[in-house]
Amino acid sequence: MTQVLLPLKDLVKAKSRLAGLLSPSERRALAQAMVEDVLTVLAQHGDISCITLVSDDPGAGMLAQKYGADYLPETALGCRGLNRVVAAAASRLAQDHSAPMLVLHGDLPLLSVADISAVLLRQRQQGGLVIGCDRHNIGSNLLAFPQGAMQRFCFGADSCQRHRDAAQALGMHSSVVLRPGIALDVDEAPDMAELMQQLDRAGRHTRALLRHSDLGVRVALALNMTTAQGGHAQKERSNHE
Repeated sequence: MTQVLLPLKDLVKAKSRLAGLLSPSERRALAQAMVEDVLTVLAQHGDISCITLVSDDPGAGMLAQKYGADYLPETALGCRGLNRVVAAAASRLAQDHSAPMLVLHGDLPLLSVADISAVLLRQRQQGGLVIGCDRHNIGSNLLAFPQGAMQRFCFGADSCQRHRDAAQALGMHSSVVLRPGIALDVDEAPDMAELMQQLDRAGRHTRALLRHSDLGVRVALALNMTTAQGGHAQKERSNHE
């Protein structure tokens, strides 16, 4: 069995890099839809023994309760910043559970039960640290490791390689899993465009938000305009070369 740690940013402040595309309330709605899809997958997986949601979002406690997860307020950890928060939460959970740990982000709208199974199988077979890489082969959207094994977390720029380096420094084997359901995290407009193209594969909350509302129509139009403007600018540059 495996325990899960899911850090969640305050949804009011979430997805700030989508500010040019979505309003604050729309960004919150998208962030909540995606994390609910992630929690749905985790709650359905038979090899996950417990889920801990770490957040200071006002609705995080109710969200955790809805999916049978434990809730840990970020303020209770006495630190700030994603890496410090994850390290403190992982250390606290290690005192109560001996199971391997899975840490993942909440903005993975294409995540599936099969993705989680593939990661857990890799971790059981090869041991050490398993990294679910982003679609650019740079970031870390998911980590799986033995209980208490990771002492330093490196989320941020070039985090995949930095996590591998951290594992090597601990004498721990590391491997990378590349799966579409793990690879797409939604932070910027190109990520949003990719999500819209693969909306049929998204979880039901994200799919309903973007398919059955004016928001989805407006996002699609905005992305099409951005693409068209980019193509026009490229053509203009070519004509002047």
